[in-house]
Amino acid sequence: MDLGAFSISLSVKDLHASREFYKKLGFEVFAGEASQNWLILKNGEHVIGLFQGMLDKNTLTFNPGWDNNAEALDDFMDVREIQQALKEQGVKFASEADESMSGPASFIILDPDGNPILVDQHV
Repeated sequence: MDLGAFSISLSVKDLHASREFYKKLGFEVFAGEASQNWLILKNGEHVIGLFQGMLDKNTLTFNPGWDNNAEALDDFMDVREIQQALKEQGVKFASEADESMSGPASFIILDPDGNPILVDQHV
């Protein structure tokens, strides 16, 4: 199952302080909008999302349809196909993508320790 590009989305208390900290580790702003309280940072192929006031917990994030540079892929497994495959395996969902729609959609599942996994398709 190809889940697309991977990043970790961090719930941060102070976007500016977090950005400055990760800058010391070699991460640079890649995307996002500080005025909207979110930034995406990149160091080589490593991607971290910083989200102030938007997430309850740190979250593993996968983006079907994107490569690690947030470029759209021509061929990818749609988020609804991934959701259906997981349902068939008995995975429980915290939120689901609307299977009657196409295009951008997302779902959230929790691992056995309660860590959220967001599968978020933007294309």
